[in-house]
Amino acid sequence: MNDALSPRAPRVPDKPTVDGLEATWIERWDSEGTYRFDADVTREDVYSIDTPPPTVSGNLHIGHVFSYTHTDIVARYWRMRGKHVFYPMGWDDNGLATERRVENYFGVRGDADLAYDPDFEPPATPGKEKVSISRKNFVELCRRLTVIDEEAFRHVFRTLGASIDWSMEYTTVGAYSQEISQHGFLEMLARGNAYSTVAPTLWDVDFRTAVSQAELEDRERPGHTHRVSFHRPDGGVVQIDTTRPEMLPSCVALVAHPDDARYADLVGTTVESPLFHVSVPVVAHELADPDKGTGIAMICTFGDVTDVTWWRELRLPTRALVGRDGRFLPATFGEGDYPSLDATAANALYAQLTGRTVNQVRATVVDALRTSGDLIGEPTAVTHPVKFYEKGERPLEIVTSRQWFVETLAHRAELLARGEELHWHPDYMRHRYRSWVEGLNVDWSISRQRFFGVPFPVWYRIDEAGVTDFDSPLLASLESLPVDPSTDVPPGYDESQRHQPGGFTGEPDVMDTWATSSLTPEIAGHRGTDLFAKVFPMDLRPQAHDIIRTWLFSTVVRSEFTHDALPWRHTVISGFILDPDRKKMSKSTGNVVTPLPLLENHGADAVRYWAACGRPGADTALDEAQMKVGRRLAIKVLNASKFVLGRLEGVAVPSVEAVTEPLDRDFLAVLAGVVTDATVAFDAYDHTRALERTEAAFWSFCDDYLELVKIRSYADAADPATLSALATLALTLSIFQRLLAPVLPFATEEAWRWWHEGSVHRAPWPRVEELGDVAAPSTVYRPVCDVLEAVRRAKSSAKASQRAEVARCVIHAPAAVRDAVSVAARDLCAAGVIVDLAFEDAGELRVEVTLAG
Repeated sequence: MNDALSPRAPRVPDKPTVDGLEATWIERWDSEGTYRFDADVTREDVYSIDTPPPTVSGNLHIGHVFSYTHTDIVARYWRMRGKHVFYPMGWDDNGLATERRVENYFGVRGDADLAYDPDFEPPATPGKEKVSISRKNFVELCRRLTVIDEEAFRHVFRTLGASIDWSMEYTTVGAYSQEISQHGFLEMLARGNAYSTVAPTLWDVDFRTAVSQAELEDRERPGHTHRVSFHRPDGGVVQIDTTRPEMLPSCVALVAHPDDARYADLVGTTVESPLFHVSVPVVAHELADPDKGTGIAMICTFGDVTDVTWWRELRLPTRALVGRDGRFLPATFGEGDYPSLDATAANALYAQLTGRTVNQVRATVVDALRTSGDLIGEPTAVTHPVKFYEKGERPLEIVTSRQWFVETLAHRAELLARGEELHWHPDYMRHRYRSWVEGLNVDWSISRQRFFGVPFPVWYRIDEAGVTDFDSPLLASLESLPVDPSTDVPPGYDESQRHQPGGFTGEPDVMDTWATSSLTPEIAGHRGTDLFAKVFPMDLRPQAHDIIRTWLFSTVVRSEFTHDALPWRHTVISGFILDPDRKKMSKSTGNVVTPLPLLENHGADAVRYWAACGRPGADTALDEAQMKVGRRLAIKVLNASKFVLGRLEGVAVPSVEAVTEPLDRDFLAVLAGVVTDATVAFDAYDHTRALERTEAAFWSFCDDYLELVKIRSYADAADPATLSALATLALTLSIFQRLLAPVLPFATEEAWRWWHEGSVHRAPWPRVEELGDVAAPSTVYRPVCDVLEAVRRAKSSAKASQRAEVARCVIHAPAAVRDAVSVAARDLCAAGVIVDLAFEDAGELRVEVTLAG
């Protein structure tokens, strides 16, 4: 027998309880190194997980507990299958979400123009107005708060029982992560996969930073459609519908579909814009929708992402007027990029717009259109989708700025092929990835105008005239990484030359958080070391479906460029958590639930049970009633274990060869089917199916089998029938404890240690071979249980005790059922307290019960 399965004399507490098990076993697991990864193994012996690093921006969400339980179940399963499980934990502690939390928590705002104050302390009570502090001071506060948040996060995951090797913990803004991120960026730059350019950029005016296509979401917002007249040279007009009349001063063309006969004669001519009197061409493009509005639209730089596509493909001029603060920039019509047929009128109006917000400009332009007669009718109220940064509160604008990009559009075919190569669980999630890649319309923007992130290892020369040369950046050497260009200097320069003519300036931007998180396999696996070769490509990426377009996609991109391979073989996608009314939880609606109170009230095993009942990919409602079911299951594990081990006290545990009774052998056949089904389900990453099958069989074991063999198990231990029962009980308990261990780690560990020296989580996963030579499928156990249930129902209907005596029980059944029940008649009569058992032929099972007295 495997040493991990060899039992010792049982030591069972008088009053087993699930309360307090977390504190007991977390400490024991730590001291015993139960989950420590052994790096001195071959790749074939490793199962590696690219664990999601949660964003450090306040409290954990119950959704984290939900999805990380799924991951932990997988880790525990493969550890019991004999694999050395690489299961690290990281904290995603850089990015906009963390910065916003720091701003609100301390009442501060970073300002790159301010000098560092080494004695700065944030206000004890933050006021409404945020205190401006230097970049370095702000980063110090970020580091201070993330340490506090990470400790709170760590406590939740440990309480949950996550079998993480905490010695492999990392942060995405730590020195090593910065080195890996900067190294990866320089590699992409050398290969031509990364580039810097001035381009239209999606911009959040509150966060004051660029955002990527992957971070967008459409939100339905009320607005108005305005019908506006453009003037033809022949005195006629062309009417267009727009929800953004404020963009009129940046209009560069009108566009119609090439097959739209209404505008065929107009394409190739010019028209004059209202109010600003700019002559703009009429062009054709397939993206113009003939059925939308009047069928012809204005192209502005830039009102939306379609404008960007038209501008790029039609090679139109740029008149970018919205600034980084969301206010209109100064411009002079009649000069350079802003020609006008009536510059005086155009400039007079535009002077009223300069420095004002988008909404203010819209109101002014609509009034002016109404006055000029170029507004046809009154605006029509509409509700339409507007693009927001997923964490933002105001609609995005598109501004022209210099940003760093990673090529993705040029590699669409390779990225699509990788999506097909990856094993998805559930499989239909691959379609979300495919749709995302097919829908890409811009390269991946990876620069952010923030502070707490990984700096780009780049500086720029400043010529003697004070002009910065962005086209020939100065790059850090690989040996010098990590570097911070805001404090470090490039080779050949000194600090006195910073921002000076003939000197240099550092790249002020930091990398997008996904530019670092996309390297979690390299960061956790320590790329370039022996460890990396043993864990990469990783076996599993677990994550939620809403970040397929960000984290999963970006990691595939980086692995494609660096390794020409997928970063992992499988991905398991979790669904969202819904509130009890089946509404998605979100901070904006105020229905978010934090996990610690649930863990404290119900116990970790109970919360894990609820999570395990949620299938991969499926949205699942928070259900405390289901947690109570999980708690009862954990308690039953302890109570059933106590009963069985009580029967084994003072008895040498018999081997499987002692199982001779037909009922016992048949029950082992049932158990063999459970082991097979659970193993197949776990191999397919269907933990819910494995739990369902195991739980149903376990309750049958407790409610039926234990009752059937209870009397026999108390008989003379030398009796072969008694030994058969004891052997079956011992083997069955061992197998159920192991089958349930991935889901209920605390209760199963507690009960396992009552009769084993080592941890159940280091014990081998059950195998059918342990059950000996049993017949399959079973033929005895289920019919006997059906009769016993019929007897119980009869007693319940008569409002009699289940220990009430049955004077006579007649089983009307086909011959096969009669034969099955007859071989277990002694156990059936003992469990049902049946005095006289008789059989009659019948086409189907019917049980006739006569109670004594």
